[in-house]
Amino acid sequence: MTSYDFAVIGGGLVGSAIAYGLARAGHQVCVLDEGDVAYRASRGNFGLVWVQGKGQEIPLYSEWSMSSASLWAGLTDELYDLTGIRTQHQAPGGVHLCYSADELSSRQSALESLSRATQGRFDFDMLDHDQLRQLIPEIGESVVGASWSRLDGHANPLYLLRALHAGIQHHGGTYKSCGPVRRIRPEAGSFIVDCERQQVHAARVVLAAGLGNRDLAPQVGLSAPLAPNRGEILVTERMKPLLNLPTTYLRQTGEGSILMGDSHEDVGFDDGTETHVLSHIAQRAVRALPALANTRVVRAWGALRVMTPDGYPLYEASETYPGAFVACCHSGVTLAAAHVKRLAPWIAGDTPPAEISPFTAERFHVQTATPV
Repeated sequence: MTSYDFAVIGGGLVGSAIAYGLARAGHQVCVLDEGDVAYRASRGNFGLVWVQGKGQEIPLYSEWSMSSASLWAGLTDELYDLTGIRTQHQAPGGVHLCYSADELSSRQSALESLSRATQGRFDFDMLDHDQLRQLIPEIGESVVGASWSRLDGHANPLYLLRALHAGIQHHGGTYKSCGPVRRIRPEAGSFIVDCERQQVHAARVVLAAGLGNRDLAPQVGLSAPLAPNRGEILVTERMKPLLNLPTTYLRQTGEGSILMGDSHEDVGFDDGTETHVLSHIAQRAVRALPALANTRVVRAWGALRVMTPDGYPLYEASETYPGAFVACCHSGVTLAAAHVKRLAPWIAGDTPPAEISPFTAERFHVQTATPV
């Protein structure tokens, strides 16, 4: 049984970013991946590196997202220099489209509140229809305006995942497709991880198994109250340049396809698609960009987001079994750079980033006193 400094359970974007961050710092890392039977949220990801609108209830989440967005260009250059893989990261800013004056006004009020809560570090502009048309000449007439943030961008999740895996191996890390992890056994200040097909020994263990963390976390004295939330995506044929910056639910890939998405469905663990949902996604896309009306759709898929009860991330170190950590979020692309460059050093022993302080499971277990 081989021993490692860290066993990272989960080979998706969250686990791979943490594992890459640990490996680049010189630690012996083993990534334990469930294999092709996994739900693969990372491979169904829309690909936004997105800040605007995030953190309205907990402003530190906006700070955490901004921190990651600011580190993204450096990460993508580093991965390209190391592996030759381009993540297709671009940061031209992004827009959230509004279809009425009331919607535009409400959006402005919400973002002004967020800007105040972050002492102006989150900044944005409101665009009317004519200003928006300068950015997106093909914008539909029914779009009244949009919010724009310079902090937003997008990337290719598949290339990012591939680059992280290649980077882990470049730095001496190990990737094992070992089937589901059945059990984690704390033993003499370290951990034995029982997979379906083998065992691994590690001084420390990181739970980054997405929805699988629900069952794994209690084995090391942690809690991960997670639920699936399905999103469906449509992909068009490759087109001439039509959309030179991402929107909340439309973006054009480096290959020219248009991705249309952003459904939110409470359907349990069903990661399929439904015609009426895809129809709504297509209609909304055509309303925003009428040029899409006669475009062929070539693919569609559904994927499951990893959602905590309040939608914010979960990062926690076990007090019962020191050396065990849990990391869960549904923004694996946006937060990838922060996971590499700020979360991994904390897991390795550095001071935790101040922005993650609210994101423990304790917030889900606080009981309010019953009035007498």
